[in-house]
Amino acid sequence: MNFTPGDSNVTTALNNQEPFLVAIGKNVAVVVLGITINYINATMVHTFNKHHIFKMNPRFILFIHLVVNDMIQLTISISLFIFTYTFRTIYVSICCLFILPAIFTTQNTPLNLAFMAAECYIAVCLSVLPDIFILLATEPLEFLNSRVYCYRDSVFRSTYSLKKRDASHILFLVVVWFTLFYTYFRILFVAKAADADAKKARNTILLHGFQVLLCMTVYVQPMLLQLLTDLFPGGVSAIQFSLYILSQILPRFISPIVYGLRDKTFRKYFQRAGDAT
Repeated sequence: MNFTPGDSNVTTALNNQEPFLVAIGKNVAVVVLGITINYINATMVHTFNKHHIFKMNPRFILFIHLVVNDMIQLTISISLFIFTYTFRTIYVSICCLFILPAIFTTQNTPLNLAFMAAECYIAVCLSVLPDIFILLATEPLEFLNSRVYCYRDSVFRSTYSLKKRDASHILFLVVVWFTLFYTYFRILFVAKAADADAKKARNTILLHGFQVLLCMTVYVQPMLLQLLTDLFPGGVSAIQFSLYILSQILPRFISPIVYGLRDKTFRKYFQRAGDAT
């Protein structure tokens, strides 16, 4: 499910069996959303690969990089969500194979958006290998063969890993928002000075900012989850599911709208691809 849950309250909530129909409803909703979003994104990737005109524009290259990243993140995220309900717990060693790329792609999204705003491609790769080294140094080898709920804090539970997580989240918040504010205000000023379509630029910026705001909930999710569970202790499961949809799935639905369907050139070729299928 989400990759930065709060504390043991999450595990306690999961141990309480949900009604069968509620669990089925959540899984069906997540799978349907995932298939729909990935289908749209896959069509956009196909459109990009089919037409050479897009490969000459750095903005579209960055856009497809974001789309592919979102497809990987969404597929892994939904798989972990289903595993949580199907198997309840899995071995730590297997969990690491899923959760490491999930963490990378989840944290890569807002950073990618920040670099897209500046329209310069920088390969973003926050290494999660230190967490593996901390895990091996602080946990016995038997821990890798134990079964846990596949969450980041269930696997990387060392205080060093938790402090590293909080520090990296704070760093991301500062860097991403500074980049966004600077580039967005520059875009607005340039649009006004050049007498361009400022209204469309502002709308794009607002949508972009809303998407980034949703993505950034990943960075404050542990604190937000803890706060909401303290206020509503009986609704931990609903809170966790809502945060999962809000921070992991909804931003991936906005990406095609902001960067694909609103662009006239890309929309024209995208419609052709849709008609062909």
